[in-house]
Amino acid sequence: MEMWETAGYHPGLGETEVQWREQTFEQGGERRRVRVPVPDEKGLQRLVEVVRKNRQTDLASLSVSEVVHRIDQTVERLLDRNHPLRRRMEDWLPVVTGLAPDVIRTGLTASMKTFRKPQLLRWLAEDFGNPAMLDSFQPRVNGGFTRAISPHLLVHIWSGNVPGIPLWSLVSGLLVRSAQIGKVASAEPLMAGWFAQALEEVDPKLARCLAVVGWQGGDESRERLLFQEAEVVSAYGSNETLEAIQSRIPVTTRFLPHGHRFGLALVGKEALNPARVADVLRKAARDVAIYDQQGCYSPHCFYVEKGGVLSPRQFARMLAHELDIMQIRYPRRTLSPREIGEWNRWNQQAEWRALEGEEAEWIGGDGRFWSVAYEETGDASLLPTCLNRAVLVSAVNDLEEVAGRIAPFRAYLQTAGIAASSRRMFQLADRLAETGITRICALGHMTVPSSGWHHDGRPVLKDLVRLVDVEPSAEVAAEPHNPYSE
Repeated sequence: MEMWETAGYHPGLGETEVQWREQTFEQGGERRRVRVPVPDEKGLQRLVEVVRKNRQTDLASLSVSEVVHRIDQTVERLLDRNHPLRRRMEDWLPVVTGLAPDVIRTGLTASMKTFRKPQLLRWLAEDFGNPAMLDSFQPRVNGGFTRAISPHLLVHIWSGNVPGIPLWSLVSGLLVRSAQIGKVASAEPLMAGWFAQALEEVDPKLARCLAVVGWQGGDESRERLLFQEAEVVSAYGSNETLEAIQSRIPVTTRFLPHGHRFGLALVGKEALNPARVADVLRKAARDVAIYDQQGCYSPHCFYVEKGGVLSPRQFARMLAHELDIMQIRYPRRTLSPREIGEWNRWNQQAEWRALEGEEAEWIGGDGRFWSVAYEETGDASLLPTCLNRAVLVSAVNDLEEVAGRIAPFRAYLQTAGIAASSRRMFQLADRLAETGITRICALGHMTVPSSGWHHDGRPVLKDLVRLVDVEPSAEVAAEPHNPYSE
């Protein structure tokens, strides 16, 4: 029997007031259908009016601490594996995304934990210093006062490469108390609506400040209508998609694009000690396997330093072995015909490089669910990889060389995972920061950004608001007009 699920969340619009787009997902012989709400332009305008009005009456009056408490309660429900919504997530997402059940289960828990109350409070403090400025004007160190004003309407355009992306967006918008409308991705249309439903269990009025719907990507009439109403538009997708979206956004509307980027890792010779390398390899393989490198933070290349007990070539072979083990617990998802073509082309190129001489080696790829290419010359023609557990291991005499090697990719770099001593880690961080890297973390943590991270180098929450200053001159000039003044 086929199973159905309804995506989205559309307060103020009934079931008959939206069109429905049906999507079919198949995985491992299992077939599931999803209904996605697609409002027409009139319905979309109605949603704008509803969520904006609800924000004014039910959200804008809440203090930031009250909002944090409600988000925490919502996330607590979604962390409970016995909660009906969490069970639906674990049941449906492996079929919808193709990712292994264990990847979904552990990924959901890791992602949700970043939205608990302590993490949210740190995130607010990171971006605002004094989060009370979201509630009222607060004193500035250099005199005067500042308040953060929320956008009346925040619009999200999501991609479906990694489950959970909508949660970052929706939680961010709630923290700054904005009305929100999000467009789901056809590749993963369910998570955002489930979050809205969980929020409705905690506070129905707060949930009705959100709307989650869908339409065909590139629908100019719907997008122009929505972008005209929005104060801020946040979008995920390919660089070509983002350019098209930007062309439809008014110049007075703030645009926050998140395009194609990739990660890399650095392994110092001190981490290649036999007592430590097994742990390093497990963490490295996990960063590759989780989400099949679909995230912007996933590693495509491991720069491994010569001079350790183990050579970079040995590291590459052992990493291949760990990826083989990862396939047992976290099987790679089934690739699309396009992905298979890209996989074959990348592996052919890696194989030809290996046939050219002893300075390169190709490990796996032929009939396997992972591929490791090794090279010593610094050739970067294999970067970025074709994703889906294809990695390049590149030998370096000194990790200080890495900054020069990755310089050509400056516009596309995001996360660097590091396995090195404390002193070297900070030295390398300075060099990597100059190359375009915006996040540095330990191996094993590349696919789980901490709450409060600066996404693509920007303050996530502060980028959503408008800061209003009361300068010291206004305060001084007001003093003589007080009733007690003589």
